[in-house]
Amino acid sequence: MSWRFHIVDVFTASAFAGNALAVLPDARGLTTAQMQAIAREFNFSETTFVFPDEASASRPRVRIFTPGAELDFAGHPTIGTACALVMHGCLGAPARLILEENVGPIAVDVERRDEVFYGALTLEAEIEMPSGAPSAADAAAALTVDPADVRQTFFAGVGLPFCFVELGSEAAVDRAVLDRPAWLRALAPSWSPHVFFFAGRLEDGGSLYARMFAPALGVEEDPATGSACAALVGALASRPEVGDGDFRLSIRQGVAMGRPSTIEALARKRGGRVVSVAVAGAVSAVATGEIEAPAHAQRY
Repeated sequence: MSWRFHIVDVFTASAFAGNALAVLPDARGLTTAQMQAIAREFNFSETTFVFPDEASASRPRVRIFTPGAELDFAGHPTIGTACALVMHGCLGAPARLILEENVGPIAVDVERRDEVFYGALTLEAEIEMPSGAPSAADAAAALTVDPADVRQTFFAGVGLPFCFVELGSEAAVDRAVLDRPAWLRALAPSWSPHVFFFAGRLEDGGSLYARMFAPALGVEEDPATGSACAALVGALASRPEVGDGDFRLSIRQGVAMGRPSTIEALARKRGGRVVSVAVAGAVSAVATGEIEAPAHAQRY
């Protein structure tokens, strides 16, 4: 038996850039092991599996897999899945979809501007910001950069945890190479082994240049990480020196990989606390086809 799939590139207005995503729009009949095997076969950062709600086309169940594990939530698969469903006729644009993911319902607004589809997800969950982030020396060792290049490290997450490392320049971001033994010592056992490192202006309206390593998920480097950008904009807006209002960032990622991506991130702060975060970007259609699932898939 075969299952239909769509491939889209997320956070880019042009195909063959951004972060590639495979979407199976009707995954009914697949086991968890089969879904993991299919995700491993596509070998994208994530693959999504949609289980339609026959009572409401705008509220499907969605499961997200990296090549190595299932995720409770991720940004680019959420936006990409919603846009793929609209692109391929499940709903017209503009549309609001509620994707039932492992973390709960996620709202995604999809619109079409001329020939380009745009998706924006909104989260109202609390930003987690535990203490205990790696030292500048440990972060520098894991990224193979000079400790003087590390300006700060901190943990934050909204649905998926990240270790954030601010570096002093875009050149330092580009120079970074994962040192796996150093990563295993300092980051792998920590609150989050996924390291998102960046440089740029951290004030409202700032532009950042970023990369992300997630070997614990089977992703050596991610071209665009929406969930990290949601956590980052929320964490920065949460700081006491930032007043109430909207706090926006624009993040470029995937440039060094030849997969340039642009992510727009927004935090809304009211009464001294962040009440919601959103990430948005363009999505481009790439391909449609069918894939067969292994009859007796297993984890490797």
